[in-house]
Parts: sequence; structure tokens; C-alpha cells
Amino acid sequence: MGFLDALLGRTKPVQPNLDVLFAVPSAAYTLQAALDFAPTGAGAVCFKAAEGGAAARSQSEILDLLDLDPALEVSLDHDEYGYTWITCRQSVVDLSALVTALHAVNAVLADAGFGPNLLCTVVGFRAGGDDRPRRLALVYLFKRGTVYPFAPTGGQQRDTTLEMQVRAQLAAELPIEAELERWFPLWNAPVP
Repeated sequence: MGFLDALLGRTKPVQPNLDVLFAVPSAAYTLQAALDFAPTGAGAVCFKAAEGGAAARSQSEILDLLDLDPALEVSLDHDEYGYTWITCRQSVVDLSALVTALHAVNAVLADAGFGPNLLCTVVGFRAGGDDRPRRLALVYLFKRGTVYPFAPTGGQQRDTTLEMQVRAQLAAELPIEAELERWFPLWNAPVP
């Protein structure tokens, strides 16, 4: 980055660190012990779909790769903002295997040159019984290399108190996004 870039306020983008995803299973133990949240066995990768043969081949390669795991139910959805969600759901929760699958999706897209199109990866958690369940997602921001908690409560409401508690509990284990205005709500995400 040159002097002119610094003067004009241009910053060099943070290089994503996909290995952060592999820290989620150990952070899940902390969530379980401190706040009674357990993984749901669901996770998703969100990206802006590109056009052309290379993008179609990458999506096909991802789906073929994920189909190798018989315990994984995979779906491909599109949201109202034009983003594509590849969602993975496990019949038997194995968070390490889920994170590995989500990492593979990110890696295939990044290796094929579609890294700038990746938005986030989401891993779902749930607490409470069937009578009063609480939902939580850990959201990995690909372009920032950070994670933030998102706790939807229904409709377009979120539990910011819970999000702050999760931030405090996981700050030593995950690179938590410091700028709260980047904790975007994912209202219609397929996970949590």
C-alpha cells in the first residue's frame, strides 16, 4: 500500500483465514458450558453466484464433493438479494465434520478464483427445550477474517444481550469482529 492510498483512506483487504472455521468446534464446547448452546448440525456458505462455465463447474464440484458424505443433506438456495446459499444439514451432529464440509465449499470457490464473491459462512446452535428454544449462529465474514454471533428471536428481532455474552465468552477462542456495525443480521438465512 502506497502513500497515496493511505492519504486517501484506502486500505488493503484482510486476507481471509479459512482455518478460523476449524476453531468453531472447540468454541462450541465453551458455548455449551457457559450458555447451554449446542450445535444443530446445520451450516451454510453464502456467496454471490458468478456466471459462466467456471462458476457452474465449481458449484457442480462442490455438490459432488458434499454428496460423498451420506450423513450430509445438501441444498442450494437463492435469497432475495441474489446470493446463493449452500446449506449442509447433518442427521447426526458432528460439528468437526460439518466445519470440514463448509471449509471445503469455501476452499473450492476461493481456489477457482471466486474468493471475492464469498460473503460468509454460518454455523447454527440451539439452546433451551422444545417449549422455548433459543437460536444462535456464529457467522464467519470471509472478507474480514472474523466471526460474530447472531441471535435471531423471531421476525426481525435479535437478542443483542445474548450476542454480547457470546462475544465475551468466545473472545479468547475466535477472532471476533470488533466493529459492531458489521454484525449484519441474516434474517432469512437457512441457518440457524
